[in-house]
Amino acid sequence: MPWKEVSTVSERQEFVHLASVEGANIARLSRGFGISRKTAYKWLDRYRRGGDEALIDRSRRPTRSPAQTPVSVESAVLAIRSRHPVWGGRKIRHRLLALGHHESVPAASTITGILRRHGLIDPAEASKHTPCRRFEHGQPNDLWQMDFKGHVAMSDALEDRRRVYPLTVLDDHSRYVVGLRLWA
Repeated sequence: MPWKEVSTVSERQEFVHLASVEGANIARLSRGFGISRKTAYKWLDRYRRGGDEALIDRSRRPTRSPAQTPVSVESAVLAIRSRHPVWGGRKIRHRLLALGHHESVPAASTITGILRRHGLIDPAEASKHTPCRRFEHGQPNDLWQMDFKGHVAMSDALEDRRRVYPLTVLDDHSRYVVGLRLWA
């Protein structure tokens, strides 16, 4: 008979009691309960060590976070935000760097996460600001973009310093450079 996948504590208890019978086929029971043999042996080991209570779901939260932002840096972020309530992650990061916290300054996205975690970012206000979307035409050769780069200093083997003026032409859909022209 096809059995459903084991997910509740009572089903785990049933599995463990059936698997604890002498001569039980763990592989067949595992297939019947829809679990791997590795999981089956894990539950059996837990049951032997702690009884039925050991079959309860455990927290998956990590016991330590080595890359967690230090409390001192988080406090500095919150202090700057309290003085400048409209500043976001990028501005606060630049300010921390200017204050000399070079080695311990987290990324702007981490600072934004700190602000969000402490309830300092209004979700309604944040939803008003949409990130920049790059313009792109739907088909190749629908639109070409031309960009005059300005002058660029060049030097050759004779140390004759010259300037060139590049013009690029690229397809807006594929971003393929269609042409590059240099004027001296």
